[in-house]
Amino acid sequence: MEKKLSWKQALLLFSLIFGMFFGSGNLIFPVHLGQIAGAQWGPATVGFLLSAVILPLLALVALAVTRSESVFDLIRPLGHRPATIFLVALQLCLGPIIVAPRTATVAYSFSFANWLPKGQQQIGLIVFSMIYFILVYWSSTQSTKLLDIIGRYLNPIFLAMLAFIFILAIISPMGSTHQAVTTAYQGNAIAPAFIEGYNTVDAMAGLIFGVTIVHSIQKLGYRKPGEIATVIVKTGTLSMVVLAVVYVGLILLGTTSLAHMPISSNGAVALTNVMLYYFGRFGQIFIAVMGTLAVFTTAMGLTASFARDLNRVWPKVSYKGWLAFASLLAFIVATLGLDKIIVWAAPILMFLYPIAIVLILLSLLSPWLGQGRFLYGWALGLTLIAAVFDGLSNAPFAKDLGGLVSYTVGTTTHVGWYQTHIFGASVGFGWIGFAFFGIVIGLICQKLFGTKTKS
Repeated sequence: MEKKLSWKQALLLFSLIFGMFFGSGNLIFPVHLGQIAGAQWGPATVGFLLSAVILPLLALVALAVTRSESVFDLIRPLGHRPATIFLVALQLCLGPIIVAPRTATVAYSFSFANWLPKGQQQIGLIVFSMIYFILVYWSSTQSTKLLDIIGRYLNPIFLAMLAFIFILAIISPMGSTHQAVTTAYQGNAIAPAFIEGYNTVDAMAGLIFGVTIVHSIQKLGYRKPGEIATVIVKTGTLSMVVLAVVYVGLILLGTTSLAHMPISSNGAVALTNVMLYYFGRFGQIFIAVMGTLAVFTTAMGLTASFARDLNRVWPKVSYKGWLAFASLLAFIVATLGLDKIIVWAAPILMFLYPIAIVLILLSLLSPWLGQGRFLYGWALGLTLIAAVFDGLSNAPFAKDLGGLVSYTVGTTTHVGWYQTHIFGASVGFGWIGFAFFGIVIGLICQKLFGTKTKS
């Protein structure tokens, strides 16, 4: 007899999933999007929700459909070595190289960066990041208590704080939504907002967090693959619906803030200014607590998943050993500061996101298409080609590539060969055509030279 999910278990798992997804990028990028989209906030919201909510939900469903515990299982049809390479690349980039250190820098930007003099900012960031990742390591070693720490204590406090801000904004809005629109959003606002949603990294986080979510569900007594899949779909959908509501509120905060302030350099600055407008000095303390709670849970989830996955691949190094490595590397990267992390994250995300999206799509279609090596090899292989160009287009050194890709100097954009000749490449979607032809060729090869593997 199938075990029924109780409402207490559902709420606890919802809080766990929501807390793991909602981190630094989820807090600051919607606010910044609201500012740069201005009066186009409506279509921009649609584009953002497609990549920041729908894709992550599909990632969780993909895990459920294929009954996988992690991204390693999803990409295994390519073979053990490609699966290992992709897993390690994904975990390194989204864990200790980008997202985990970004959580620390955002927490610092919300807190001590506002209180320390300019000359002490760097040393302040180093000390803060060191303490931050020591706490992340300690919390993540309490693996048996991970569900309780995130679900019962941290997230309810954070959600209450966030709800209070939205209620205040509804009662006393900063201004109207009819604000100036930046150049990138004056045409089709959905496409650039979809790309902006990459910064949340939630589609790839859904793949990474799968192992932690599955382990937590198993600890609640669900052992059968079918039961686990059902629980993931139910609680994941609830989490993403709430996440969508939060995003809409943050985007509107950003848009209406333009009535009293200019467009900020990043979302952390924008949200801090919003808090100052409503609460004055107290607002800085408020956002420091709220922001740190939000990003800390994500850092825990990322480092724990990193350690579990790499311990699974290379068991000679213990879980705590990999956890210490992730925490140390994240600390080192965090000392570079938020601005540099954001700049270098762009090309990495533009490279990895198309691959992750195609992998999610293949997994969702696996009951009908199977999981054959020909299909996965051609689809992901051709997507990889376009992903390399997308990544180079957003790299700081793009202008040194001899016109191969587009780059911007000041307000002037120089259009490259890739964006000129590949359909959709000018708006970041050149990979779609590559993926489509890869799937078609893969299916033909699968039909001619092999049989599809049952999912």
